[in-house]
Amino acid sequence: MDALSWGSILIRIATQLTPVWIGLVVIFALSITYKRKLGLYGKLFDSTIGMIGFALVMFWVLVGVMGGPFDMLVTHDPLSQISGMKNKLPGTPMRSAAEGEYAYFLLGGDNLARDVFSRLIKGAWVVVQIAPIATLFAFMVGITLGLPAGYYGGRLDTLLSFLANLILAFPVILLFYLLVTPEIVLTGIPNYMALFLFVFPLVFMAILLNSRLYTRPTVRTPVLVVVLGIMGWLYLSLVSTDGYVVATPSYGIPGLPNALDLFNIDPGILVVFVSVVFVNSPTVYRIVRGLAMDIKTRDYVAAAQTRGEGPWYIMLWEILPNARGPLIVDFCLRIGYTTILLGTLGFFGLGLESESPDWGSTINAGRRLLALYPHAAIAPAMALLTLVLGLNLLADGLREESLRD
Repeated sequence: MDALSWGSILIRIATQLTPVWIGLVVIFALSITYKRKLGLYGKLFDSTIGMIGFALVMFWVLVGVMGGPFDMLVTHDPLSQISGMKNKLPGTPMRSAAEGEYAYFLLGGDNLARDVFSRLIKGAWVVVQIAPIATLFAFMVGITLGLPAGYYGGRLDTLLSFLANLILAFPVILLFYLLVTPEIVLTGIPNYMALFLFVFPLVFMAILLNSRLYTRPTVRTPVLVVVLGIMGWLYLSLVSTDGYVVATPSYGIPGLPNALDLFNIDPGILVVFVSVVFVNSPTVYRIVRGLAMDIKTRDYVAAAQTRGEGPWYIMLWEILPNARGPLIVDFCLRIGYTTILLGTLGFFGLGLESESPDWGSTINAGRRLLALYPHAAIAPAMALLTLVLGLNLLADGLREESLRD
């Protein structure tokens, strides 16, 4: 078989991504049809910049979801090394493809004879798994601590702001280096950090529900039991690995039994996840604190205080909803920063396993032969560029629409 031309390669890639195009069409059709009923999300479709950004982001989200756990898009096993395909150019046919096996490496082979296209798809799943969820956890930490600091002020604000500034004083890359080095991992410090940082969603949800339902104890108690029971189970599943929440060479702290553990997170991914949450939380805290200090002076907050509402009710149901615009915009931007940080960690070989198909590791592996075989590094670099560009455009679109409210 002859090598494919670039036109044929693009057509085959577009065909391979058919489920993604269908998903995008369905999402856009439903969103545009019902945009007047979807609040700020619906208004996003009145902004050209916002729509372009949303399309780029959802493209990679769908690629990650469909190509990751469902294996709908990959053409080969991203870890398989196929004889004769080392550093082959895009469109190179396989020498002896088995029956039913895809006959081409659409984006060529890397320096270990692995399919670049399939690794690109699997790398999207790594980003989709970590970046949004880690950013969400960072927001849970920042909101839970930033609201009372901005609302109460005083010594609480001074203490929390000092701790946040102390973390921010360290260079981000240096912090990542310290947290993901094997020596630090063996001490169990990232696991202790996971135990602390991952509990904030439970604390936030408990305070949120209690502040809303505190006048209806017959409803509040069963709701809290059910919601916190489920979230507590997820929390223990998240921090437990092989029956332990902390496991070091010298001791171990038991966690959720394997029979009840819903999922085991790869230790490398857990360390990266914790590092991202730890680094992003102080910045989110400072943003929330500043918004709380501004909004607490508004008339509707004074009206809620006059009605006798509690401080946490005012913070969560009066201040926080009115700070949602800047927070949503920052959330989108922060996912982009997190994506870059993940790429940086992978590029330096920190945290994730060396065989990981994440984009940073793939770029690092491909840069060594960049002058001769640029395809192995350019493909994941373009993927990283387009996803971060999409997140920035999405944030710009959301900012435009939120300012019009």
